[in-house]
Amino acid sequence: MLQATHYSGQRVCASRSMPAGARLLLGLFVAFRLLLGEAAAQRSAAAPEQKQENTADERAKPSASNRLSRLPIEWIIGPYVPPQGPLEPLTNSERKQIYVRQTFLTAGSYVARAFSAGIDQARGVPHGWGGGMPGYGRRYAARYGQFIVQSSLLSGGNALMGYEPRYDFCRCQSFWPRTRHAVSRNFVAYNRTERELRPQIPMYVAAFAAGLLRSSWLPGRQNLWRTGLYSILSQAGIGSGYNFVSEFSLDILHAFGLKKVGKKL
Repeated sequence: MLQATHYSGQRVCASRSMPAGARLLLGLFVAFRLLLGEAAAQRSAAAPEQKQENTADERAKPSASNRLSRLPIEWIIGPYVPPQGPLEPLTNSERKQIYVRQTFLTAGSYVARAFSAGIDQARGVPHGWGGGMPGYGRRYAARYGQFIVQSSLLSGGNALMGYEPRYDFCRCQSFWPRTRHAVSRNFVAYNRTERELRPQIPMYVAAFAAGLLRSSWLPGRQNLWRTGLYSILSQAGIGSGYNFVSEFSLDILHAFGLKKVGKKL
């Protein structure tokens, strides 16, 4: 990773040594952070007016993120909205907590990266990393690094556009409606009204950008655009499967004799 210097001449040399795709993504990431900061300032300025509308009882209630932190299923699939839970706009503080939990404190994110690295190992890509545990370790590190970049860009995009970052369980009972709901949530999300569905543009822009950046640290000559498109296809497939497991995770726990904790809320 390139380190920032205090001398302009060193910065010019460092930037010229970066691949074109990496420079582009670095610029996009900086722009995302600036826009996110502007959006956070706007939301924080409007927050006092919204807070005044809450009653004393509502202020005394624990936040949704605090209630969810007590549920063991969150450590498996990440923060979510249970079937009985209300869909309410998130504050900037709650979005930061959700980002940290989804990126670093969710077991499912590590399992999903292990699965992706296993596919890369079976395909033998990149070829320069060889096989065995050393090769798998490099592939896993690359996949998790890509996931951190994608999650960071996605979090910024969701905050900027006011999209819901959590998975909301289907408020239905049958298998197929729940399956359709799980798959659809990989392509649409609620906007800041928590009632209107919008295309998951931030998710797939983040997936494409993270794929481009990942190709810059792989050995050998890489096709940047092919890697980005493959990342989009992976998000469409693996993301839908992850949502499916999330949707039925409470049922799986219940089948193993654990209480269906989602009904507490």
